[in-house]
Amino acid sequence: MKLDPADVQLFFDLMLPLQWYVSQQAKLLPDIKTFKAYTDSSMDDKIIVRDYLFDHPELIDQFIQDNPNNLEADKLSLIDPWKNFIHGDFFIERLLKKYSIFIDDKENVYAVLGLMEGLDAFMDKRDLPVRVQTILLPFKGKIIYDGFFRWYNIFFGGGIKSSLKQTYLIAKDNNAIIDTLEPDAIPTEKKGKKVRKQSTDQDWGPLLDELAEKAKKLRGGGGQPATYSPIFSLVRTSIELAQLATADSPDIDKLFKKGARLDTLLQQVEKALLRNV
Repeated sequence: MKLDPADVQLFFDLMLPLQWYVSQQAKLLPDIKTFKAYTDSSMDDKIIVRDYLFDHPELIDQFIQDNPNNLEADKLSLIDPWKNFIHGDFFIERLLKKYSIFIDDKENVYAVLGLMEGLDAFMDKRDLPVRVQTILLPFKGKIIYDGFFRWYNIFFGGGIKSSLKQTYLIAKDNNAIIDTLEPDAIPTEKKGKKVRKQSTDQDWGPLLDELAEKAKKLRGGGGQPATYSPIFSLVRTSIELAQLATADSPDIDKLFKKGARLDTLLQQVEKALLRNV
């Protein structure tokens, strides 16, 4: 789940000169005077340059045009696709032998390689999913991350884990895992396979609205078994989660909160059941 060592070296041989060029053009690190000093600089310094670069991707074209390092055309052709980068928040859902699975907020599923190490070198599968902010880049027909993560210290319960697993399995079953960001490359997941289009025509809104209205009548208490109240709450919250998930533009924050609420209700149901054992 990582690049070959030779490709890792090639990546840094291209990325570091690009970053140094950006730093000079934007005068980001005035105290760093040489390329050698930049390569030896702190991670914080490099993140400043990295963030500026991808906020101003036109500098990639400028670097290629100026070509201050006199790079060969084949190496410049590896830098040009970096304009197709994806900068955002991702769930790392699982670590596979060939690559790691990243899922964005639009439920796109990416096959991502590590650089010097696979992600399993500093990430325990038992802690997944985790949420990170990073930049995905095309490199020689594959997807890599740029070496920097910003971590979110969030614990995800069973509801979110199940939803992400389902998203991955749907993408896998439909040969829809994205393993390249280069428009001219053929994703390996799709070579020789006919992609089955997933239907998105179903409008679940009316049915879910009807179920939500009926679920309002579910009430515990009044001498009924103690399990009824948390179970009925679980039903109503599940319907509300489905309504959020099937909206035209799902609000990821609201989905998180509703998923967390489901986890709490499941624990309440479990406690209620144990009291009746």
